[in-house]
Amino acid sequence: MVVAEVVVVGSCMTDLVSLTTRLPKAGETIHGHKFFSGFGGKGANQCVQAARLGAKTSMICKVGKDSFGNDYIENLKKNGIPTDFVSQTEDAATGAASIMVNSEGENFIVIVAGANLLLNSGDLKKAAHVISEAKVMVCQLEVTPAISLEALKMAHTSGVKTLFNPAPAIADLDPQFYTFSDIICCNESEAEILTGIAACNAGDAGQVGLKLLERGCRTAIVTLGPEGCVIVSKEEPAPHHVPVTKTTAVDTTGAGDSFVGALAFYLAHYPSLPLHEMLRRSNFIASISTQTTGTQTSFPYRKDLPQSLF
Repeated sequence: MVVAEVVVVGSCMTDLVSLTTRLPKAGETIHGHKFFSGFGGKGANQCVQAARLGAKTSMICKVGKDSFGNDYIENLKKNGIPTDFVSQTEDAATGAASIMVNSEGENFIVIVAGANLLLNSGDLKKAAHVISEAKVMVCQLEVTPAISLEALKMAHTSGVKTLFNPAPAIADLDPQFYTFSDIICCNESEAEILTGIAACNAGDAGQVGLKLLERGCRTAIVTLGPEGCVIVSKEEPAPHHVPVTKTTAVDTTGAGDSFVGALAFYLAHYPSLPLHEMLRRSNFIASISTQTTGTQTSFPYRKDLPQSLF
């Protein structure tokens, strides 16, 4: 069996996307001009981006025994992601996300997690050998938080680098998430839910990072969309802003997942690269993903990127 460098425990969602000129107000019906469905879910998105950059990956997830679930398994295979630990259940539908995107590329998203919430300890135990031999483990919060925490503990105990994306964020996050995460990566809204600090700019993001370090993680990254990201670490407690080249976004859906997937790839493939440089490259890859509509459809492949990134 191929050893996975990047193991992702997380979600698979079918994205149902409507494009509109503007987002509707409460109770309002408006016309959109385009509809399409696609493959999403934070976990699978991150895994797909890491795989497209060249990482050997493994996805531990659960989908429904339905057409969306069958299609999702095929999608993972097409992206070169082994499906040994993708299980199907009859007890819930495959997770789905209803997404509206306006002409500025801003979005509203409602997710119904479905089968994702049935991923359990037994599923993790079946994949224990793959988790323990990985270089990087990635988790989010679109599966049951207890399962994400269990996965992080399994990886941490085996000396695997843990990358935790607390999304969608919950205010009363178990404190153990911080101690078992080598790196926590959140966006502005997640940062505010976790810490109560509105991360409107790089300075505020630095304060968020310091607060997350106090709670026990080794490194905190706050992503700021078109402003790049801010990193704070135990080794370098002074917040460091890593900007990104300005581009005009077409659709920002999934850009955060592209960033996390790229970071997981660099952590696995170039562990001696300075973290600031990994983030600069991950920023660039995520910005490329905003140039095309859709989520995974917008994620770049290694062959289409400047080779100076590798």
